[in-house]
Amino acid sequence: MTYFTWKEEGLTNDCETLDSMAARFEESASLMRKMASDGFKVEKRNNKQIITHMDSKIFNDWGFVSEEPPYQQLTLILEEEKQ
Repeated sequence: MTYFTWKEEGLTNDCETLDSMAARFEESASLMRKMASDGFKVEKRNNKQIITHMDSKIFNDWGFVSEEPPYQQLTLILEEEKQ
């Protein structure tokens, strides 16, 4: 019997059917498209893909927490205040 291993567990781990897996992917794709239209970008840093946004207010409005080191977060705030 031919088969393949599904390696993405985080997104579909609780799905019991292919239809529920497809629905989960469709929901995720819709969210990713909305993020892209709002200016979010995917960048590769240190062999990891991260999601970024140039406007920290929009980033925060989406409910994301910045993973930038605290000194860089403060630098960004200071730069915004100067403008």
